[in-house]
Amino acid sequence: MSELKLPAEFLQISPEVQDALNNNKPIVALESTIISHGMPFPQNAQTALEVEDAIRQQGVIPATIAIIRGVMKVGLSKEEIELLGREGHAVTKVSRRDLPFVVAAGINGATTVASTMIIAAMAGIKIFATGGIGGVHRGAEHTFDISADLQELAKTNVAVVCAGAKSILDLGLTTEYLETNGVPLIGYQTQSLPAFFCRTSPFEVSIRLDSAEAIARAMAVKWQTGLNGGLVIANPIPEQFAMAEETINAAIDQAVREADEQGVTGKASTPFLLARVAELTGGDSLKSNIQLVFNNARLACDIAKAYQRIA
Repeated sequence: MSELKLPAEFLQISPEVQDALNNNKPIVALESTIISHGMPFPQNAQTALEVEDAIRQQGVIPATIAIIRGVMKVGLSKEEIELLGREGHAVTKVSRRDLPFVVAAGINGATTVASTMIIAAMAGIKIFATGGIGGVHRGAEHTFDISADLQELAKTNVAVVCAGAKSILDLGLTTEYLETNGVPLIGYQTQSLPAFFCRTSPFEVSIRLDSAEAIARAMAVKWQTGLNGGLVIANPIPEQFAMAEETINAAIDQAVREADEQGVTGKASTPFLLARVAELTGGDSLKSNIQLVFNNARLACDIAKAYQRIA
């Protein structure tokens, strides 16, 4: 059976990213749901552009991923990032299930962790920085609401640097789901699972690693031995930007109750909850969200450079 070749009209890699791929330069992939659905305009576009600049300053190439007019793009222009930011929730939120339909319809799509991993893997990019991964939602024992991010992590060879799972989720069930699917949950310089806005949680990671080099070696060994699937690298939010657990938990509990009352479910739930938590905390959670993205991008750059040296 001949190797599947992706038609060029489906996937476009920017010249900057293609040059990095051709010349074995370190690359960090970035998602676009955080632009359209994770933050309000103009903070969303501004943050995305500033994160890209911060990555370039570390000698690494950023590859923001989205679907623009039906084309899966790896590396966006400033204008495309601003388009996603302005259109916000009008841009379709795209996970694995949605990808073929958004491409076939020729419309814009903001990629989640799952679909960003898929497209990054198509392009040959191994490291991806985001805010927080999706997971098992609270009450999933009744709703079966589990993010497709977790299944993607079980099968796609991309390492994801994040601030843990979003604290609006059931963190305990999320860690159990990752364990069942053989996904390493690495704590960067911590044994406690970070809870997005908070540095710690009652749950532990599967292994603690204290350097980018150690993480890069584990990635290389995992994939070179045929153990397919991603890795989660949980990176605690910097202490000065972390929120008090009682403050954020009270806001999350209220937002979850309101979502239940209003019947918000499925892929609409995370944007609703994040926006409501930002309102309830007077914008403090948004400020923390922005800072943890920068922090994750910095660590992802270090890992990308270490991986590029040994892989």
